[in-house]
Amino acid sequence: MAHKAGFVSIIGKPNAGKSTLMNALVGEKMSIITPKAQTTRHRILGIVNTDDYQIVFSDTPGIIKPHYALHESMMHQVDGSIVDADLILLVTDIHEEFNEEDVVKKLAGSTAPLVVLINKIDLSSEEEVKEKVEYWQEKLNPKAIYAISALLDHNIKAVMDFVLDGLPEHPAYYEKDALTDRNDRFFASEMIRAQIFKQYKKEIPYSTEVIVTAFVEGEKLHRISAEIIVERDSQKNIIIGTKGEMLKIVGTYARRDMEDFFQKKIFLEMFVKVIPDWRSKKNYLKKFGYE
Repeated sequence: MAHKAGFVSIIGKPNAGKSTLMNALVGEKMSIITPKAQTTRHRILGIVNTDDYQIVFSDTPGIIKPHYALHESMMHQVDGSIVDADLILLVTDIHEEFNEEDVVKKLAGSTAPLVVLINKIDLSSEEEVKEKVEYWQEKLNPKAIYAISALLDHNIKAVMDFVLDGLPEHPAYYEKDALTDRNDRFFASEMIRAQIFKQYKKEIPYSTEVIVTAFVEGEKLHRISAEIIVERDSQKNIIIGTKGEMLKIVGTYARRDMEDFFQKKIFLEMFVKVIPDWRSKKNYLKKFGYE
């Protein structure tokens, strides 16, 4: 049997459940998941390999109207994933109340087959599901529509089977033991960022970037240093907290996640640095890995 390989892009609005879906499809915790919107800032590849096929899934930032240079970079990554795609999975929350025209507009130039995934059906009724299926059928006339719950793994196998059927014949794009295009530093920074999203409210998580400045691998212990970048001194004070208590909480939970992920003991040190308006400065965005 000929080998199959292809790129499958997961797109949609913020908080539709794209990262949860990606992790369910790949079977690894690749993308950070929090209840807050806009947690994914980079396009992250999750690669599924067997002897007969290689599926390269892309988790992408939620589609928004850009307010900062950072947002523009995030939307470029969505555009890139649509151009590369052999198949597009559009994830939509069954209770989506906002206009999804910006999502539909992004898809306008694409010739890739489209599948609509109506997510979070565990929180809805059969009637609502039926209504949404009819709505998307009429709106986009996709190749297929699946009602899913990424969180509960409902209908994920059916989606995976559809993806496999539609893969083109092609040699593998990546080494067969590759799980992602991202390195360990990236995942360490994402685990710290996930804790910032979980522990702080309002604007703080969105004004924050995490840069791993040192990653020294040992046989039993990894030593990791990271900088948490914020835009104002007042944010720095909130991140650190009284007598450093908040930063200690972030460090404790992030270290646990890292030990689970890397299967090694972790020594983690973190520093907080102020760079005014970093989200609007292209030189800093480039330095932080946003192209």
